[in-house]
Parts: sequence; C-alpha cells; structure tokens
Amino acid sequence: MIEENLLLILVGLPFAAAIAASTVSTTAHRAAAWVSGILLAVGLPILATLHGPIADGQVLRASLYWVPSLGLTLTFRMDGFVWMFVALVYGIAILVLIYARYYLSKSDPVPRFYAFLMAFTGAMVSMLMSGNILMLVVFWELTSILSFLLIGYWYQGQAARDGARMALIVTGLGGLCLFVAMLLLGQIVGSYDLDRVLLAGDKVRADPLYPLLLTLFLLGAFTKSAQMPFHFWLPGAMAAPTPVSAFLHSATMVKAGVFLLVRFSPVMGQTDLWFYAVTGTGMVTLVLGSLIALFRHDLKGLLAYSTISHLGLITALAGIGSQAAILAAIFHIANHAVFKASLFMAAGIIDHETGTRDMRRLSGLIRAMPVTGSLAIVASAAMAGVPLLNGFLSKEMFFAEAADWHNGSWLDDSLAYLATLAGVFAVAYSLRFIASVFFGPPATDLPKTPHEPPGWMRHPVELLVLVCLIVGIFPDQTLGPTLHVAARSVLGADLPYTDIAIWHGFTLPLGMSLIALVGGVVLYMLFRDRIAAGPEGPPLLHRLRAQRVFERLLLLLTWKFPRQAHRLIGADRLQPQLRIIVLLAVAAGVATLWGGLRQAPQPLATPLNPSFAVMWLVGGACAIGAAWMAKYHRFAAVVLLGGAGAVTCLTFAWLSAPDLAVTQLLVEIVTTVLLLLGLRWLPKRREEIAEDRLLPARLRRGRDFVIAVVAGAGLSAIAYVMMTWPHISNVGNWFLRNAYSEGGGTNVVNVILVDFRAFDTFGEITVLAIVGISVYALLRRFRPAPESIDQPADQTGPEQRSITEVLLVPSVIMRWMFPVLIVLAAYLFFRGHDLPGGGFSAGVTVSIAFLLQYLAHDVRWIEARLTVLPIKWMGAGLLVAGLTGVGAFLFGYPFLTAHAQYVDLPLIGKVPAATALLFDAGVFALVMGATVLMLVAIAHQALRIARLRERDAAARSETEGL
Repeated sequence: MIEENLLLILVGLPFAAAIAASTVSTTAHRAAAWVSGILLAVGLPILATLHGPIADGQVLRASLYWVPSLGLTLTFRMDGFVWMFVALVYGIAILVLIYARYYLSKSDPVPRFYAFLMAFTGAMVSMLMSGNILMLVVFWELTSILSFLLIGYWYQGQAARDGARMALIVTGLGGLCLFVAMLLLGQIVGSYDLDRVLLAGDKVRADPLYPLLLTLFLLGAFTKSAQMPFHFWLPGAMAAPTPVSAFLHSATMVKAGVFLLVRFSPVMGQTDLWFYAVTGTGMVTLVLGSLIALFRHDLKGLLAYSTISHLGLITALAGIGSQAAILAAIFHIANHAVFKASLFMAAGIIDHETGTRDMRRLSGLIRAMPVTGSLAIVASAAMAGVPLLNGFLSKEMFFAEAADWHNGSWLDDSLAYLATLAGVFAVAYSLRFIASVFFGPPATDLPKTPHEPPGWMRHPVELLVLVCLIVGIFPDQTLGPTLHVAARSVLGADLPYTDIAIWHGFTLPLGMSLIALVGGVVLYMLFRDRIAAGPEGPPLLHRLRAQRVFERLLLLLTWKFPRQAHRLIGADRLQPQLRIIVLLAVAAGVATLWGGLRQAPQPLATPLNPSFAVMWLVGGACAIGAAWMAKYHRFAAVVLLGGAGAVTCLTFAWLSAPDLAVTQLLVEIVTTVLLLLGLRWLPKRREEIAEDRLLPARLRRGRDFVIAVVAGAGLSAIAYVMMTWPHISNVGNWFLRNAYSEGGGTNVVNVILVDFRAFDTFGEITVLAIVGISVYALLRRFRPAPESIDQPADQTGPEQRSITEVLLVPSVIMRWMFPVLIVLAAYLFFRGHDLPGGGFSAGVTVSIAFLLQYLAHDVRWIEARLTVLPIKWMGAGLLVAGLTGVGAFLFGYPFLTAHAQYVDLPLIGKVPAATALLFDAGVFALVMGATVLMLVAIAHQALRIARLRERDAAARSETEGL
C-alpha cells in the first residue's frame, strides 16, 4: 500500500508543482523556481525508496478506477525500464529548473513558464508509468499540447508560433494514429491492460490486422521521435527557450517515441516487417540527420539534427530487436539524455553571454569562457563517441549489433557501412561545434562581450559532464546494474547479466569506432571552409526539404480545399447552414432505420385526452406563428416561441415529469429574456440575397416547410415506436427501481444526472463553461450595426427599447424579486435529490434573479451594489465537481462514485445526505456563472452603446450651439 501511494505521489508531484507555480506572482521569478524545484526534488527520495523492490524484479502498480466500463482505468506501473526513464526525467528537470532561473529574463512571464514545464513533466511521467494503453495515449497527446505551449512560449515571434503549430500538428496527428493502433491492440488482446498486452506478442503477430496495427503504431512513434520524413518539426521547435530545448530533446518529448518502440518490441517485433520498417527508418534518419547537422550554422540547429540522428540510432537498435540491441538502445537513451542536455545548456550559455548562436560569427570563445568551453568540449566528445566517455560505450555497442549477422538481408548487410558513415558525420559535426566556436581568432562582431555565466547557471552542465566522465570510465560499476534491471523488465527475467566494459580487445566494433573518429576529423579538415560558407544543408537535401512539402500540404488542407468547400456549400447566414445539418441528420436516420422501423402489432397506447390535444394545437400554432412572424416582427416571433416552450413545459408536467417541467420553464425564461436583449443588436434584414434572387420566396419557404415536416415526422415516428413497442427494454424502469437504493434519492432525474450519469454531466458543464467564455469573448469584440447606435431614442421600436418598457413591468417589482428568487433557488437546490429541483434549476433561478436586476436598473447601478464574479463562479463550480469525483479515489472507487446515507443531526434527527450534493453544488455554481457571464457581456454592450449615444448627443448639441 505504501508503494502504491508513492507511485501516485510520484505522478502527482509535477502537476502540484505546476499548480503552485501558476499561483505565484508574475514578478516573483525566484519563488516560482524554488516552489517548482522543491516539489520536484521530493520525487528523488521516492525513486530511491522504490529502487529496492524494482531491483528485485517487482512490478509496482497503483490503480485509480476512472471509467472501468469503458476500459479506462488510471493504472500506474513501474518496472526497471520505467524507473530509469522517470529518474532521467526528474533529474534533468531539476537541473533545467536551476538553469532556467538564470537564463530567462526578468521581463518574461516566468511563473507561466514553470507552470507549463512542470505540467509537461507530469504528462511525461504519467505516460511512462501508464499501465493502461488507452490512458497512455491520453498522456501522450497531453505532452504534445503542453510542448506546443512551451515551444510557443515567446509567442510574440513568428518563428515560435510556426514551430509550435508545426510540432502540434505533426505529433498530434501521429497521436491519433497511435490511438487507433491502441484500440486495435486492445481488441486483439482482449484487454487494455499493459501487462496483459506485453504477454500477448504471439497472438498480436498472428492476427490478420497486424500489418495495419504496426503501420499506425509506427506512425505515432516516428512522428514523436522525429524520424524521417517526419523530422522537420524538431528543428522548428528550436524557437523555444533553450531550457525547453534541453528538456524536450534530451529526456522527454522526443524520447517518448523510442520509449514506445523499446517497450513494445516484444509485442510488435521479431518479424521481417518490423525489422525493415523500424531499422530501415532508423538508419535513414541516422545517416541523413548526421549529414544535415554538419551543415547547420545555428548551434541549436546543429544539436537538433544531431538529436534526430541519435534518435535514428536508437530506433535502428529497437528494430534489430536482439537482447544486446535492446540493452544498447536503453543505454544510449540514458547517455544521449545526459550529454545532449549539457550541450543544449552550453549552447544557451553561449547565446546568453554573446547574443548569437551563429557559428559563422562565433570564434575563440575558449579565451573568454574557459570553463564553459571545457565543459562543451567534453560533452561534444561524448556525442562524437570518443573513448572514456559514455557516448563511446553505447555507440560501440551499436556498431557491434550493426556488424553482427541477423537475417542475411540486404539491409542487414549494409548496416555496418551505414553505421560507420553516420559515425564519420557525427565526429565531423561534433568537431565543427568545438573548433568553430571555441578555437580560432577571437570574434570581433558579437552583440555582447563574452564572459562566463553565473555559477549556478553553469553547475547543471558541470554535473551532467561529470556523469559523462564517470559512466564512461566506470560503466559497469555505475550504470550497469540499472541497465540490466531495465533490460530485464523489457526482455524477461531470464536475461543474463552483461558486463559493460571499456576494453574488449581489438574487435570489429573498435575498428569501426576508429574509422569514424579518423574519418570525421579528415572530413571536417577538408571541407570546413566550404561547409561554413555554404547553405544550411547539402544542396540536394536543401532543395528536397520535408518542411516545404508539409507547408504546401497544410496550405491545401487549411486554405484551398476549405475555400472550395465553402464556395460550394458555405453561406454567411445561419439558415442555409442549419438546412444542411438537418438534411444530413434526416439522411442518416433514413439510412439507419430504413426497413427496421415498424409499428408494434399490439401497441401500448392510452386514450387521447381532448385537453391535451387542445394544448398541443395551441403549442403547434405558436410554433408555426413564430416561424411566420420571424419574417415580419422578431419581437412577436420570440413571444410566440415562448408560448411553444410553455406548452412543452405543460407536456412534461402532464406526462409526470415535473423535474423536466421546472427545468424547461426556467430555461425558457432565461433564453427568452436573453433573446429579447439580443434583438437590439441584430442588423436590419437584407432584402436582396443571392439565394432569394435564384429561388422565389414562396418556393423557398415551401422547401423549408417540407424539410421541417419530414424531420419532425421522422422524429415523431421514432418516439412513437419507442413508447408503444412492448418488447423494448426500458432502461427507465431500471433507474426507477435503483434510484433510491443505489443513489439515495427519490428524484430519479436528479439521481441520474449527479450519480448514475455524473460523468456525462461533468462533460456537459465543461462544455457550458466553454460556451460561456466563448460568448463573452465574442461579445467583447462585437460591434453592433451603425443603425443601433445612430437611431434616435424617440424613434426606437420595441426591439430597441428596454424590456421594462416593452413588458410594462415596474422596476421596483423586479428589485423586490431578487431575495425571493434567491430563497427559491436554495429551496430547489436542497430538495433536488428527492423532489423536483437540483443544482441546474437552482443555478438558472439565481441567473433569473440577476437578469431581473439588470433589466430593472442601469448596469453601473447594479454593479455598484452587487459584486458578481461569474468566471470565478464557473471555475469554482468545475473545481468542486471535479474534486468530488476525485474524492472517490481516496476510498478505492471509480471517478465520481457517489455515496448516500442518513446522518443523525441533533434536535433534527436523521437527515438524508449524499456526496452527490457536493457535485450538484458545482453544477449550480457553473450554471449560474456561465449564464450571468453572458448576461454581463450583453449588459456591458448596452452600456457601451448608451455611452456612444450620449457622446453623439453631446456632439450634436455642441454643433447646434455653435
């Protein structure tokens, strides 16, 4: 139990740090860094505590039931491979936090940066530890969204916006492919639990859907880890701040894809299709990435393409799939994370202290920055694979696997040559990084005078470079046991222990390493001047840029095709758009129900009551009248529409659904008043419309009438069959039987909303919050038609006058109604679980109370006496509803599981109580906040128009006086 709690704490710490950082003042830069760092540092002793059972071969698990019926369970698991990866993420994240404290400017919104960075860390850790493959994809996509925010942190720059958008589109689309792949994988295995999936390799490979499954899976992994031809998003992400680049491109974002390849290699691998697809793509990425890196002039651009190349190396090892190859892949994941993070930080220091990253302008910095230069030289040597450094060991293991005989195919025969060629390029671009930046004559045209950075800005680099040295000299004594545990968790407990030594004698891999070292030095010495003076890439590859292809596809998909579709079916009016939606719905219904909808042989029916028929005739007449009057008088149409809504309320009451009747009545009041308030902003009708000229008005109205009759008749037929067919299982009867025993309430509708289907309700109130904020944002930018402003007050019609003038209701009555409606809202709220009412009805009632005040008084008069903070009410409502659901986790139940019992209160006795009441309180707060927010937006628009009219009237008076 302790270990399960520690796993949950390990997942939650980064998110807690994100919340804490977001609450810090925008000027408290140091506080945001300290809060984030301290909370994240708590994870290190937790990892140390968990290392013991992990080293013994245990797989630790902790589960939170989310939606078990859909297979969505928040299961977190940790084995040796995950432990090593999470340790890398936590360790490098803490170093990046320290580094960012001195890198970011005081003018930057630093708390936002730390909040995004910590949330991204939490998403990455959750993805690594996810024990449910569907939830793995959820966290996978969350890393894409948060990386978009981090890459676009300096959104004022065009490069940051473009790079963030490109990264989100490419990795997001790959994530959708991965989602489909995981759905197929779960269906093949029969479970979405990761442990069961990892044991079903033979079943997966034998399934006919394996080729499709593998294709979708690899698209997700390749886009995330920037494999050719999906590599182009990663260099564009260099527009992010250097701390982000150091974190995303060393231990997190780009490593997610290779983590997935290694994790699922026992399930998806061991086939020729896997070998050719994964190893082939990895080798192409390895060679081309290292070649392009040699030509890049920007320091971070060189490091970006070197990252692409090393990711290709790890991918190729995962494709080979042998025990030694998987061990080498895991080893290189750790080594690359260490030296690449140190190199990005060193590049950031150079940029921070000199003002440029262009290697053509940098030269001789070893004199002004000797410590930073020495650190960068050692890290670059590790990247190149120089002996006695960590990069040499894992790269030599890669050379050994590339030279080994596997299946005798042409790709296998060429692996050794391609690996050596890529090694030559890697040495050459590493040497260019060192020689062009730190040696040669001192630079004379730098924006800043170079000097050493603050000590704490350099200490993370020093620690990482020290790790490169220690692991390179003592590999088996330092990282060897951890690597063995990680590889054993992937390949099985029977994996023999492999000694990682510096010297194995004069072997073929050593010869390949020496060729790469010598060849890289010679290549750089021969072509350094041509490389420095040439374009950023080999001529052929520079012309065949994948980014250019992506941009052209994006132009077609987001501009040309949508414009053509809009030209064919688009319209600037709402009615044609609604017509298309209704026709599509009718077509879908006909295609689905054709031949299957028939009347029951003995339908269950009751005699038609004449009063009910008269009531419906009145409602139908109101609906037809509203449609007819909409052409001539909008105000009358709204009133008639309210009449149809009132008949609907009476229908609910007639059919023994008082809860629906109350809710419908309250919603009718709010929507009617909001429509009346919005009438004044509607522009005048346009008599000349292109569609009107093509089709006479009578034919157009007849066409719309036929569509409405067909759609209404179809829906009526479905409703009639559902209500009269005797053998259709009625789910309502189940709710009627179990509402009190399972939900603790006699109001079945409310129990369904806040207990049985609370997850749906939570989604609906979230949508309502989004709608409220969207309406508010749109109305803030809304500018009414000029006639709404210019029309004199004495010529305003009913659509321009205030509601109190139109309805002839004294304002004092509206003022007195406020406390009455507040009491009524409380009455509806507290009785909602057993009698008609509830949080939604209470929220709408409070909204009506505020509506009346805004209708009766001037906006300034109201807001001087009533403090309304609708956005905070909405946020509090979502938070209360969400925390109510999360509280069920504490007792081992699924999300939003409710509990009901009787509570014995002094002097009162037993009172029914349910946790659903808290959830209903969240619904109440959000509904009230969203409705009032829209009302406030409309009221402020009215105040703005009034001020404009006062200004115009004053200007006219001044003109007449002159």
